[in-house]
Amino acid sequence: MRAALSSRVSAFNERDFFRDRFTPEELRSLAGNRPLSELFSARSPSIAKLGLDAAAMTEAHMLEWMIKEPRLIRRPLLLVDGKLVVQPKSAELVALLS
Repeated sequence: MRAALSSRVSAFNERDFFRDRFTPEELRSLAGNRPLSELFSARSPSIAKLGLDAAAMTEAHMLEWMIKEPRLIRRPLLLVDGKLVVQPKSAELVALLS
């Protein structure tokens, strides 16, 4: 993903949210009007390791767990012209940056 971005845009900001974790307010702000479930990685292997039932989780629990365990955030997250793009496919990324 980094290589694709580097080849198509002159500058971008990158954040390692494993080191620089999101706050609850930041995640809510990123999600905007979307449900937090769109940012939550319900198929992450971490779900089973943590003994979580993604299907039974409320948005509040999803938010709590994404803050505690960043592996539960779908990635990459791209903010392009103020619009959040979650886990874009290669073709979608090319279209966004063209």
